[in-house]
Amino acid sequence: MADTVFVNDAKVMSKGQVTIPKNVRTALGIETGDRVTFVVDGSNVRVMNSAVYALMRLQEQMKGESEKAGLMSEDDVAEWITASRREEDTQ
Repeated sequence: MADTVFVNDAKVMSKGQVTIPKNVRTALGIETGDRVTFVVDGSNVRVMNSAVYALMRLQEQMKGESEKAGLMSEDDVAEWITASRREEDTQ
């Protein structure tokens, strides 16, 4: 998806509605019923799949938290999960 580059346009209707072109929906992984997020930066607007945008925001917010928790490797995470499950089983 990140390597896909193309230009497409759409007409704004009287109520401000725009149909997202099929090739854009496909590139963003958007299907009927999905939500989109508009990211406005000055005079530029990015349209993103809302689920992807939410995950990106979560990743930004969680950056550095694993180090604070002492989880420095995948093995550390696996050990933490195992210990958490054992703790749940004893309760």
